[in-house]
Amino acid sequence: MLKISIVDNRTQRRLVLEGRLVAPWVAELRTAWRSAKADCDGRELVIDMENVMVVSEEAENTLMQMMNEGARFRCSGVLTRYVLQQLKRRCKRDSLQPDTDQRGQK
Repeated sequence: MLKISIVDNRTQRRLVLEGRLVAPWVAELRTAWRSAKADCDGRELVIDMENVMVVSEEAENTLMQMMNEGARFRCSGVLTRYVLQQLKRRCKRDSLQPDTDQRGQK
């Protein structure tokens, strides 16, 4: 189970995630992210993962997509900190590689 709460203040909108970030709740996160991003009114959008206990591979892909779209993250546990560090490395690595087609040609 995953609980997604939205906490708003004058400068920031925060999506607070609690529980297990696995299917089918990854789709719910995508929906909440799109909605929060569209209605941010210039505020910073932060994904708070301090209370996430499990992160699936599908969730990692979604989090990486969110990173690429400018999401900021807040975390405190060993698991979430490690997952986010690995995703940041993947984002950097992917952005440094040239675009290629399926046969590996430019």
